[in-house]
Amino acid sequence: MAKQEELQKLKEDLVKQGERLDALTELGTRMGNREQRTHLTFNEFLNIASRKPHFIFRDIYQLFHDMVMYFIPGPIDEYEGDPLSIGLMHYDCENLFEKDCDVPFFADNLFANRLISIVKAIKQGTNTNRILLFEGPPGSGKSTFLNNLLQKLEEYSYTEEGKLYKTHWRLDIQKLGGFKSFEKEMEKIAGQAGDAAKQVYYANQAKQTQFPARNELYFSCPNHDHPILQIPKSYRKVFLMELIKDDHFKHQLFNKKEYEWVLKENPCSICTSLYITLLNRLRDPLKVFEMLYVKPAKFSRQFGVGISIFYPGDELTDKPLKKENLQQMLNDLLRSDNVKLIQSHLGLTNNGVLALMDIKGHNIERLNNLHGIISDGVHKVELIEERIKSLFVGLVNPDDKKHYEKIPSFKDRVISVKIPYILDNNTEVAIYKNKFGDDMGSKFLPSVLEYFARIIIATRIDKKSEGIDKWLKDKSKYTNFLDSQFLLLKMDIYTGKIPAWLTDTDLKAFNKNIRKEIIDESEEEGLKGISGRESIFVFNQFLSKHKPPEKLITIEEVTKFFKDSKDLMTVVPDGFLDSLINMYDFQVLQEVKEAAYLFNKKQISTDIMNYMYAINFDPIETVTSTYTKDKLEITEDYFSNFESIFLGSAANQKEKKEFRDEQLQQYISKTLAQEINLKDTHISNTEQFNNLFERYTKNLKEHALVPFADNENFKRAIQDYGSLAFEKYDSRLRNSVSHLIKNLMKNFGYSLEGAILISIYVIDKKLVGKFV
Repeated sequence: MAKQEELQKLKEDLVKQGERLDALTELGTRMGNREQRTHLTFNEFLNIASRKPHFIFRDIYQLFHDMVMYFIPGPIDEYEGDPLSIGLMHYDCENLFEKDCDVPFFADNLFANRLISIVKAIKQGTNTNRILLFEGPPGSGKSTFLNNLLQKLEEYSYTEEGKLYKTHWRLDIQKLGGFKSFEKEMEKIAGQAGDAAKQVYYANQAKQTQFPARNELYFSCPNHDHPILQIPKSYRKVFLMELIKDDHFKHQLFNKKEYEWVLKENPCSICTSLYITLLNRLRDPLKVFEMLYVKPAKFSRQFGVGISIFYPGDELTDKPLKKENLQQMLNDLLRSDNVKLIQSHLGLTNNGVLALMDIKGHNIERLNNLHGIISDGVHKVELIEERIKSLFVGLVNPDDKKHYEKIPSFKDRVISVKIPYILDNNTEVAIYKNKFGDDMGSKFLPSVLEYFARIIIATRIDKKSEGIDKWLKDKSKYTNFLDSQFLLLKMDIYTGKIPAWLTDTDLKAFNKNIRKEIIDESEEEGLKGISGRESIFVFNQFLSKHKPPEKLITIEEVTKFFKDSKDLMTVVPDGFLDSLINMYDFQVLQEVKEAAYLFNKKQISTDIMNYMYAINFDPIETVTSTYTKDKLEITEDYFSNFESIFLGSAANQKEKKEFRDEQLQQYISKTLAQEINLKDTHISNTEQFNNLFERYTKNLKEHALVPFADNENFKRAIQDYGSLAFEKYDSRLRNSVSHLIKNLMKNFGYSLEGAILISIYVIDKKLVGKFV
């Protein structure tokens, strides 16, 4: 028995070892796929360039644009085809800033649109010779933003889509006559001991020596020159005209600013001198190009290649970078010292990204030193002129702008992009869920968490909006549920939402120009108030007071938490919390009304079709409807009662008669003449019918709770819902309550507990009469 157990254990161990080996093999395959950096001959590279010119002819600016758009799926214009569209797109930034990032950065849509606008301008070549400074107050997430952005650039460079090709030399040692010092040594040995000793010496040297055992000397351009630059500039355009078959791309290449570099730029001093030296030795450009290879550029933040980030505490250095051993070998092979392997640390990020993390400490001097390089794209390394083409980026706090703002020549070299505190309550909530868990939202009644975020955002928004002042002529009609400074309305507009509670007059007045003016105000907001870091701290304090919650967290508990804190109330706008409660009350009242609304669609449709037929006749007539076959007793009361549903009970007879006449005119001129007679459209599918149906049902919903507002049985039935006591109520009341609770759960995300709580809340606060 013991023997069998030992055998079984041995089998299990072997299976586990096999699983580990399989996992290790899979890991090796994945890593190998990432690390594989295929070398192409120059001819193979040109073949790809001929077939895929968009892919091949990219510099760092174009690559940066392509990287951002690679991680952001196709944008959505929520107002496409709408006169309100101002080109503000919805961008899903999850893959760019959140997925697989140690610390996710949450970009609201306002910032995402600013970023994409700048990225597109960079690609087009309009923002070259400038530094991109992302400006934001402390705690706005600037460092997280830049870290994640550069992480994704590095990841992208390892994908097939993200390849940026660079020059790679493979010098044929035999064709270049071998190493000079090696030949002298061979001659000496051969003369002293014969060819046999010469072979032994060669073998030993191949194992340990300064000379390579292979037949080629590998050498990648340290400045990451694009391979096409190795074609002499005077021949380049004619060569490309013959190479590229795509006429559309060819037109872009020779005419668009983003491709100017292809025809205008020269290779670095190292590649230039190497090309000239090789040409002098080989006497044939084609033989030189046979030694020219191509490989994908490697971006490595850790080693400062392609991506270099400097922190305020990093010491300055201007010591040139040299490769002494390679220089010795190259001089020996070429029998010349014309090729100087020397560069600055800036060369490591040529055609890459150089970033400054905050303009403080040593980065102040570092920024000033970059001034000339940013402007002219060139500087001296000892006696060698080094050209620099990098994407320069940095982070800056508003208080640190003083370090460069007073330098006049620097002003037009800085592009400032604001990273403010979050101004979108949906994004603010996403941050809370990321920090405290997705299930954290289930502790709150629906929408309450979003209202917490609105209080935080209210501290970041300016108290006056010129755009809203121009737009709303009569603000008094909204005083029941909006704050006096209309911050709640502004928040909705910032999230792309047009509130349904606006009057028809104000909806019509909300045009493209007004919307743009209000959106543009966000450029100067989010620079004060409760910061991102402070917001997380405040929210954690709140949760600690409701952990674990005995019941779902309500809006009243949220506002009490803020009112009980003197420090928080110094930054929350006066009267805002009371207005927030009113807005919440208005919202939940609409939800409960809609959930309580019971209607017979067939009967409403019949009533509307009968009305549309009846308006063709005068009162005191009896007719049979063509559409329903119903017999209609047409009286003033018939019209008045029906029109009260559309216009409200306060409408007078004159208003009802005007409404009836408008409907009759539309019925005769459009509905009957065009849709029914010409297009054979059924009356229930006409535009007039649909508009009347929508308006009719909307007004029925408005009054859905009126019969229950003061009905104690209705309240008790809600409280007893789900218990045996619920069965004692009459069937009509049970049906109404069941319909209400189920709809709140289905349509508005309430749990059973939450649906009961919010229904009682609406009744106890007498909200039915609050917003009449």
